[in-house]
This record gives sequence, structure tokens and C-alpha cells, in this order.
Amino acid sequence: MLFAHLKRILKLDRLRLRGLTGANDEFTLAATVQNLRRLAKLMPQGPPLRIGVCA
Repeated sequence: MLFAHLKRILKLDRLRLRGLTGANDEFTLAATVQNLRRLAKLMPQGPPLRIGVCA
């Protein structure tokens, strides 16, 4: 499913960089973007909590 998401949503069906190193770089960058999106969904939303603040 993750590879299908890379191909369909992130438009990785055709590589734009040439050569083996270019393809490797492009795939690594796309996988990094995908992981950052997943990480953002796991983080709590809303205002940050203030813990231990004394007035």
C-alpha cells in the first residue's frame, strides 16, 4: 500500500532524474516525504500545553 501511495498520490510513476543515483535520490526523497506526512498525522494537534509554569 505504501508503494502504491508513492506511485499514485506523490506521482512517482515516472522518475524524472536520470541514472541509478538520480532514481535512488528521488525515491529516497519521496519516501522521506511520505514518512514526514505519517509523522505529522501522529503528532497531537492543538495548542501546546504548558506544564510546570509558576506565576
